[in-house]
Amino acid sequence: MTTTIAAKDVAALREKTGLGMMDCKKALQENGGDIDAAENWLREKRKGKMDTRTERTTGEGRIGIAIDGDKASIVEIRTETDFTAKTDAFVDATNAVATLALAQAAGDVSCDDAMTKHIDELRITTGENVNFARGARKDGGAFGSYVHHDGKRACLLQVDGDAPADALKGVCQHIVFHDPLGIDADDVPAAKMDEIRSAAIQEAKDTGKNDEIAEKMAEGKVRKYLEANTLMAKKYVLDESITVADALGGVKVLSFVRYTLGG
Repeated sequence: MTTTIAAKDVAALREKTGLGMMDCKKALQENGGDIDAAENWLREKRKGKMDTRTERTTGEGRIGIAIDGDKASIVEIRTETDFTAKTDAFVDATNAVATLALAQAAGDVSCDDAMTKHIDELRITTGENVNFARGARKDGGAFGSYVHHDGKRACLLQVDGDAPADALKGVCQHIVFHDPLGIDADDVPAAKMDEIRSAAIQEAKDTGKNDEIAEKMAEGKVRKYLEANTLMAKKYVLDESITVADALGGVKVLSFVRYTLGG
């Protein structure tokens, strides 16, 4: 005997799962009109189907950031199409995964069962391959953040001290657009510094400068390199009359994490 399925039950199941009306009706028929059983049946069927599609390329996605007091996280979730990455459901799921990451220890984020549930939900409802790409957790100090409007670039900034929220956001924007090598000269490998200095000295000597002048010219080249490639010495993107250090008003930067989708 075929179970009669009410239209309102089909609509209710569609609202819960985001799947098509015909799929929802079939699920209800297969489960005697039981909405909860039909929902579980649909998810298992769809998940099984999606598990065969994990080889699909995930070239799109979104970055999410969560901050709670002295804890913060940044995560990247990947999917197949930009259309899916821009949906409210994908944005909400990415932010939910970032929030769940706050419960983990500082360091690299591992995709746990709770996060996987959100990712599986996206895979089931979108029909696309969705995966957790990477994440980082930070502890201590204060945080600023910026996620670009397309969700494909973002920065999480960790500082020791009090700085205005707009200054922290501005520095995050600076990092997103300028991609510094590190915070200051201490973050630049010594070998790189020696390479720049040696090349500059040789260049000066080749033009006939003596050792003393060559050394001074080399120091100038090193200074310009640091100004162009490290965070604190660089001209601030929102006001080039000052440096990033000036914009932060002396607040110490402990770390920053800059993500570009797929980077």
